Amino acid sequence: MYEIHIGSIIRGELRKQNKSNRWLAEQIGVVPRTINKIFLKEYLDTYLLLKISRAMNVDFFAYYSQTLNS
Repeated sequence: MYEIHIGSIIRGELRKQNKSNRWLAEQIGVVPRTINKIFLKEYLDTYLLLKISRAMNVDFFAYYSQTLNS
């Protein structure tokens, strides 16, 4: 089985986009300390992942879809 640590992927993409935790928190309507908690999670609620995907303009669901065909 393929392991996906979505929190780490989100953190990496946020850094790649040179955006702050505070920016993401504002975009998805949470307090900044929640972003650090998200980074530690292997799994996220799909609605939260959708909000993050939209805010960052990245399809984080694709990471899961790719494993279906592997």
